[in-house]
Amino acid sequence: MRNFLWVLVLLFGGSLFAEPETAPAKMSTTEAVVLGLVEGVTEYLPVSSTGHLILASQAMGMGEDPTFRKSVNTYLVVIQIGAILAVITVYGEYIRMMILGLVNRDKEGRKLLIHLIIAFIPAAVMGLLFDKLISGILYGLWFVVCAWLLGGLALLKWTGEDQLDDPNAVDLKHLTPLKALVIGCLQVIAMWPGVSRSLVTIIGGRLVGLSLRHSVIFSFLLGMVTLSAATAYKLLDSGAQMLESLGITTILIGIAVAYLSAWVAVKTMVAYLKKHGLGIFGIYRILLALVTAFLLVKGVITP
Repeated sequence: MRNFLWVLVLLFGGSLFAEPETAPAKMSTTEAVVLGLVEGVTEYLPVSSTGHLILASQAMGMGEDPTFRKSVNTYLVVIQIGAILAVITVYGEYIRMMILGLVNRDKEGRKLLIHLIIAFIPAAVMGLLFDKLISGILYGLWFVVCAWLLGGLALLKWTGEDQLDDPNAVDLKHLTPLKALVIGCLQVIAMWPGVSRSLVTIIGGRLVGLSLRHSVIFSFLLGMVTLSAATAYKLLDSGAQMLESLGITTILIGIAVAYLSAWVAVKTMVAYLKKHGLGIFGIYRILLALVTAFLLVKGVITP
């Protein structure tokens, strides 16, 4: 897919914009656009947006100054607002169903909303308990490389030849609270950067019997809920510092670019899956892991 080629260009070409000796005091417009594109393109694909964003920001020299790095880390979460809006745009019918379900006007919508809340709870609890610990230990590129490689192998094994519609699978109407909880527990694994929230929730959907189509839809909708909570938490925790350091213009540019690129990525992925399985994403993850490992060993990028 052409999106993957653009991601590689953005990631490894981004080093051209880095300052040679010191971390930049402000994020440039170019850097904001690059990170917005990387976020939007990778957020809902099973390739790990967090891993890509860590790699991209490191390649552009954003990891040297601790204070600036904290603002960048907050920014990388906040620009997910663009990806959230993209899902609302593409899957507005499901959003409408759930809103009607809140006022008892759509039984299936209320049921879907309940299942999304159930699936969200495990990650919410683990995130509140271990966010600082995970950020301090697992946010290194070698950990990301390992996650990319293992996730790529898992995709090839479990869903390499999977088709969008399986006559033996079920749709979202047949999802149960227990099955939603299983998917939610698997989402916790994605707190390891590089694993990919989309990957584990799509595989989780298939494991509990959903068709690939409805596994993808549930993954997108669950991502919308999870990303919204993570964004709100980060804004409350360090949003003021980010705003002071980066400025409102940079933040809005990142959100806008993330929205447009996520909208294209979601539409492209669904269209692609109509004729193909998820195998291409597994191959991409493995190749990216090998290329990144090579660059780390050679010292082109730092862990």
